[in-house]
Amino acid sequence: MAGKPLAELRDASKFFGSVIALKDISMAVSAGEVMCLLGDNGAGKSTLIKILSGVHAPSEGQMLVEGREVRFKSPREALDAGIATVYQDLAMVPLMSITRNFFMGREPTRGSGVLSRLDTAFADRVAREEMHKIGIDVRDPTQAVGTLSGGERQCVAIARAVYFGAKVLILDEPTSALGVSQASMVLRYIAQARGRGLGVIFITHNVHHAYPVADAFTLLNRGRSLGTFRKDEVSREEVLNMMAGGKELDRLTAELEEFSRADGASAQET
Repeated sequence: MAGKPLAELRDASKFFGSVIALKDISMAVSAGEVMCLLGDNGAGKSTLIKILSGVHAPSEGQMLVEGREVRFKSPREALDAGIATVYQDLAMVPLMSITRNFFMGREPTRGSGVLSRLDTAFADRVAREEMHKIGIDVRDPTQAVGTLSGGERQCVAIARAVYFGAKVLILDEPTSALGVSQASMVLRYIAQARGRGLGVIFITHNVHHAYPVADAFTLLNRGRSLGTFRKDEVSREEVLNMMAGGKELDRLTAELEEFSRADGASAQET
């Protein structure tokens, strides 16, 4: 991996009482790289996101940002360190405008004291320009964000994080509820973010979405890592096989074939 990682976990574990949510997870993402975190439901992806984004501190192990060990106490501390997370639910208000959602909590103002007010002209211009940079032509940034497609809303959330200085962008299943064209829109913007020098951690269970944009993969299974692989080290089919649990699928296939033979023999006897 070229250069010092922007964000890194070393042997990180997370325990909730006697429950082992994560055990000895190591992964890193560098500038201009997309690290795909893959795993099925219950693999530990959500817990890992929460450690990286400052919701949870690891019970064991280290987290480093640009080579410096950190221990975030809140998501705000992670954000201040340049780690922005775009969650699956996007944390947007559908009835509010694109501009208001873009600047939510960080509204630009004019004037001071009791005369302070939202600088709507500046906010609308920035929202329109930032969306245009990713290929989305927003004619009216005052329109409700709920009128946008799912892919466009994902891009608003990602563009917002990039505009406010994210160095590491964590994307939680950004394509899971999208159709092919909308998913392609999000994947193109992930590639753009990489091209702008960001480190992207793309969390998904969909290998077909992950493989085209990934530089590396970390695979999780029941809270443990199956390893980290560079894209030139592993094929799409090998990643699918590891995610699905090749041995389990082979065993199931054999059982189904045996069942079919037994069922056929029973039918012949009757």
